[in-house]
Amino acid sequence: MPTSETGTSATRGAPGGSAAPHGRARGFTLIEILVVVAIIALVSAGMLLSVTLTGRDRDLEKESDRLLALFTYAREQAELQTREYGILFQDDGYEFLAYDTRRAAWRSVFEDDALAARKLPDGLDVKLMVDARAVVLTRPKDAQDKTPQVMIFSNGDLSAFAATLERDGGVRSVTVTPDDQGVVVEQPMVEPKP
Repeated sequence: MPTSETGTSATRGAPGGSAAPHGRARGFTLIEILVVVAIIALVSAGMLLSVTLTGRDRDLEKESDRLLALFTYAREQAELQTREYGILFQDDGYEFLAYDTRRAAWRSVFEDDALAARKLPDGLDVKLMVDARAVVLTRPKDAQDKTPQVMIFSNGDLSAFAATLERDGGVRSVTVTPDDQGVVVEQPMVEPKP
């Protein structure tokens, strides 16, 4: 075997180009992999906490803005069409309904995609107060009755309500409610206490 001036072998491994003895390739150890996974987990958790605790909650803002805009739109449609509308809140979303005078029943608004049923993003919940009383929003899966909790009358009047969209655990929330003039507005977002 040829040797270099330092006295070590000039060929670095076994025949065939393998660097490890006996033809085995060296990989990462389990401890090295676990350390890398732990570092990635810590960095991810730090980023998530910094966004949710100190940053803005974009999902909450987006959903509250959408609900406010849809209330305004449904109110305009009720006045233009001289038709009664309503909104049925559920624990995971909401749906606008229209009163069908021929059937004398509430039904989904199938002719207007803007008023279709909506699911809230994961981590957001809704709470509803009607006439200063809390409303239970959990409905049986097989419930056929579609009576709205909030009414939008054809003359533009609304039921007295407060719909609160909140992050899990009530960390942040936005309430959509009519003001003294009957205009639906957002009450300021509640920020976490330090």
